[in-house]
Amino acid sequence: MSSHWRSVALVTALLASVLPAAAAASPPGGGHDVIANLFEWPWTSVAAECGNQLGPKGYGAVQVSPPEESASVAGHPWWEVYQPVSYQLTSRMGNREQFAAMVSACHAAGVKVYADAVINHMAGQASTGYGGSTAPDKYTYPGTYSSADFHHHPDPCPQPDGQIHNYGSQAEVQECELVQLADLYTEHDYVRGRIAGYLNDLLSLGVDGFRVDAVKHINPNDIAGIEAKLSKPTYLYQEVIYGAGEAVQPQQYEGTGDLLEFRYGTNLKAKFASGNLADLNGFGQSWGMEPGNKAVVFVDNHDTQRNGSTLSYKDGAIYQLATVFGLAWDYGTPTVMSSFDFSGNDQSPPSAANGMVSAVTCGSGWQCEHRQRWAANMVGLHNAVAGTPVANWWSDGSNQIAFSRGGSGFVAINKEGGTLSRAFTTGLPAGDYCDVLHGELSGGSCTGPVISVDSSGTARTTVGPMDAIAIHVGARISGARVAATFTENANTSWGQNVYVVGSIPALGGWNPANGVPLSSAGYPNWSATVSLPANTSFQYKYVKRGQDGSTVWESDPNRSASTGSSTALNLADSWR
Repeated sequence: MSSHWRSVALVTALLASVLPAAAAASPPGGGHDVIANLFEWPWTSVAAECGNQLGPKGYGAVQVSPPEESASVAGHPWWEVYQPVSYQLTSRMGNREQFAAMVSACHAAGVKVYADAVINHMAGQASTGYGGSTAPDKYTYPGTYSSADFHHHPDPCPQPDGQIHNYGSQAEVQECELVQLADLYTEHDYVRGRIAGYLNDLLSLGVDGFRVDAVKHINPNDIAGIEAKLSKPTYLYQEVIYGAGEAVQPQQYEGTGDLLEFRYGTNLKAKFASGNLADLNGFGQSWGMEPGNKAVVFVDNHDTQRNGSTLSYKDGAIYQLATVFGLAWDYGTPTVMSSFDFSGNDQSPPSAANGMVSAVTCGSGWQCEHRQRWAANMVGLHNAVAGTPVANWWSDGSNQIAFSRGGSGFVAINKEGGTLSRAFTTGLPAGDYCDVLHGELSGGSCTGPVISVDSSGTARTTVGPMDAIAIHVGARISGARVAATFTENANTSWGQNVYVVGSIPALGGWNPANGVPLSSAGYPNWSATVSLPANTSFQYKYVKRGQDGSTVWESDPNRSASTGSSTALNLADSWR
């Protein structure tokens, strides 16, 4: 117990002696390091997702929910998986054989597997687990732990409940109970050995690393002692939530692994929800966060999306733009959340009556944010720009920003109600690039808009309201192109913008949501220049779109044009 009263300086010294720097695995390098957090997905669905989506889209790893046997709680709230009753691999997500098959399937797709490891505590009450294990009380786990293996002494824990009340006390935070969960006595070598045995079992099945839950409530010396018992150097990223003025801080754990940087998500919410995006220039360690090479970052996770401290899928376009920014920016190892729908804090994922999680069907109780183009295709950009610095920063001083990543990628984000139209310095080589936020690169062509970069690295383009564009060197297209300028004379109501939509992919394939936004700089003339394939006939129309998503088409018939073999095409029209 006395070790928990040592000063931070002494703990740091002990870490150096207990765990040499070489004993911990290095974090993933730049590129192919994005982690998809498939929260409470069953193992069979994770296995399929690795092969069908994660690997092809360039995700480097998948984070899976705690695989050990947990308590089966009445109503099956999502948080029951954070109450272990044994270390056997039978959970509401599947059994040991399914877990092992999932790991193999993900590896075959080039995707690492990181397991969420709950090692600070066991359950909070007498429990029966998903594999049939029983705990007669929260301090007794037959064959695993007995009462002596837990912190439940009166000093330093406040009585009568023995829970954490004072986060200014390191001993209380790390020795008392977190929300009545039985706190493991991790100073004891036996407890460390049992925890390491569980983690080694997962490593034997091919698991590549761990997201370690509630590390703030475990002394760093104890984490180092557990790591020293692992069968091989292993990548860890640790949950240590920053709290101003608290005794336990994230930097105290830099010697035992990377840190989940909660301030990243709260800072992005502050800027994307109600602040100015222009303030994000220089976003990173200078904001008081962990060094970028120690930070695992997220726009939201399963806790923060429920407590409201960050954005979530419920924030719509703002959340999507924040995700685009995070995957394009040069800070930390990104995690992309993949949620299930919830309307209450405790709501379970789609499940059977016995609590077993149902197979994932995106759109039927599952959000699958990681599959959406604004996330999945930005993983490709993130990989393409790995190791390059942020450059060519531009902002309007408010909520329109743009920046490049060296000479490899470029992003512009418009969190305002009107269109953004200008010539941007992209830093990219001259050529035509697929806007990966509105199209897919396929066979050297793009299923959406194409952005042309001239010999000076400049691209003139228009970004719609509450939207973004993204291009990178891995999405360069081939074939002759024509610069087509569309100009439409149209009067609009407040909040309306004008788009051109047409029969070819570069004009949205008749889908107004994928149409090309026109600039209002010459109002009532709206215009934009679009790169179209040469020698192509197409039809098109103009539409007015309101901020509420309402769409007004101009009247029939469709307009017709052809690019031919010239280098430029000018089309001047009036609303009808």
